[in-house]
Amino acid sequence: MAGSGAWGRVRLLLLSVSSWSLISAQVMNTQTIQVPENKAIEIPCAAYASQSGTARVEWKFEKGSSIALVYYDAKVTDPYKDRVQYTPTGIRFTSVTRKDTGKYVCEVLWTGSGGTSQLRKSEVDLIVQVPPSKPIAKVPTSVTIGNKAVLTCTETDGSPPPTFQWYRDNILMPSNPKISEKFRNSSYTIDTKTGVLTIEPVTSFDTGDYFCEAQNNVGTAQKSEAIHLEATEVNVGGIVAAVVVLLIVLALVAFGIWFAYRRGFFSKRRE
Repeated sequence: MAGSGAWGRVRLLLLSVSSWSLISAQVMNTQTIQVPENKAIEIPCAAYASQSGTARVEWKFEKGSSIALVYYDAKVTDPYKDRVQYTPTGIRFTSVTRKDTGKYVCEVLWTGSGGTSQLRKSEVDLIVQVPPSKPIAKVPTSVTIGNKAVLTCTETDGSPPPTFQWYRDNILMPSNPKISEKFRNSSYTIDTKTGVLTIEPVTSFDTGDYFCEAQNNVGTAQKSEAIHLEATEVNVGGIVAAVVVLLIVLALVAFGIWFAYRRGFFSKRRE
């Protein structure tokens, strides 16, 4: 029975869309509203206006390619009935969540006394504001001087998407290091939209504790954990040791060949 009821609602939606689409819609208004998450908000229906005749009102929610009915057949639909109130001039959410971000379409079909019909339509883009969560910073712990270091900062909850800043040793890194006495010996770029910090080339001055910050003017800015980056010199001692080991191996090979020759190993092979 539940499946037949759902199919019935789908058929009603299809019939509604197909029948109303035969009437050209007059778009009255399009606007954008921003509201913090968990707050109440009223979404106005600019398409509704006092005039003679009867009005049939529908509210739809569009997000991407999906469409859901909010108000249909003179009542709020089941998914919204516990937190949406209807009035002819709009719908009121008692509390919004981040999932409510999307486009709300109000369609009003006026039927006059002479049987003439007019379809009016208004749209509201709702952005539910969500503060950023704690970002995650990825910082290489050791980078050889002269190489490139790429540090990333990611955050997925903020709405609208946050911008990013980087700190070294608790000091904000300016976008241009050359204007700061603390950072003028460093060479780096910061993409505030993606949160990527690129240091090239790495110098000894780049050693420090790095963390990033995400903010979108909703709530408070959030900081990541600090991670230590160590700019290291080229391991000259290791290179010298490797060369010495290689020379010893070559010397042993040469000694083995000489010893075999003195023992007559090669002459016996020729016989």
